[in-house]
Amino acid sequence: MQRRSFVNHAGIAGVLAAGMAPAIVHAQATLRWRIASSFPKSLDTLFGVADVFAKKVSDMTGGKFVITTHAAGELMPAFGVLDGVSNGTVEMAGTAPYYFFGKDPTYALDCAIPFGLNSRQMTAWLYEGNGLKLMREFYAKVGIVNFPMGNTGAQMGGWFRKEINSVADLKGLKFRIGGFGGKVLESLGVVAQNIPGGEIYQALEKGTIDAAEWVGPYDDLKLGLNKVAPHYYYPGFWEVGPNLSLYVNQKAYEGLSGEYKAIIEAAAAYAHTDMQARYDYRNPAALRTLVSQGAKLHAFPKDVMSAAFKSAEQVYSDLSNSNPAWKKIYADYSNYRREANLWFRFAEAGVDDFMQSQKL
Repeated sequence: MQRRSFVNHAGIAGVLAAGMAPAIVHAQATLRWRIASSFPKSLDTLFGVADVFAKKVSDMTGGKFVITTHAAGELMPAFGVLDGVSNGTVEMAGTAPYYFFGKDPTYALDCAIPFGLNSRQMTAWLYEGNGLKLMREFYAKVGIVNFPMGNTGAQMGGWFRKEINSVADLKGLKFRIGGFGGKVLESLGVVAQNIPGGEIYQALEKGTIDAAEWVGPYDDLKLGLNKVAPHYYYPGFWEVGPNLSLYVNQKAYEGLSGEYKAIIEAAAAYAHTDMQARYDYRNPAALRTLVSQGAKLHAFPKDVMSAAFKSAEQVYSDLSNSNPAWKKIYADYSNYRREANLWFRFAEAGVDDFMQSQKL
């Protein structure tokens, strides 16, 4: 009996019984790819998501698809990964897309914008709404296929040498702030500095900057930022639910089998969930440690929040008038944000407000 005829008539059960499965299952090619991260290895969450992803790909392919992970600076600079994947220097990168807002502000919509979507809303917009479809169209222009791969949840507002009591205290403040947040705060007098994570401590220690935001308690404690600036502000309204992305070179991706494409998608989704779980579990204990070591918690004054919100809305309006790609994607993003906030107001916000006032 011919092999094809046997498979068609016997079905999968017959194939397995006949001992023919290995020849089919292992028909995929052995591959070795590289993923360049925008983060240092010391950050086991932000860099670690690449390790989680690579291990899952290896596990699901029986070790036939090997992806080596490389920290910022090993293969290319932290902010060089977009170009690195686009031009095929590496097959993959793990990064925060808002790092590239200087190339086009639209990149930030794949990560976080001030007063944007929270982590659950961002995931919903990307997977269930039009987010991933719209961003894929945008990335196709630079030869990249993007996948959501991580979210930190709402971040903290950063470490300051001096207290911020009003909007006036922001004038002239040299503030390390990533992505779009700096653009919005510049209109309030802030001098924004976009510095890679591995260089923040030294800049703050030497006085090159007056304040710095990174992520939240777990990572901030690892970087030791509390040792060089005592005032810890919240919330990080410019990073309500920042999505991290996996970038894949489009030509390399199109050369994969359907099975390997599906494995990349599944592994990225697994790593996406894993990152936020790590942050949500580890941040509470880290915050306690920071406070015990002398960190002073402060909420941003209401006039700072209001002024920043007004500035953000003006920036978004201006971009919609000048940038067609931004206008198209932001229209969909903001429509979903309006609907999502209406729902969350009655659901999570209601019970969260009550529970957080209780003594458990």
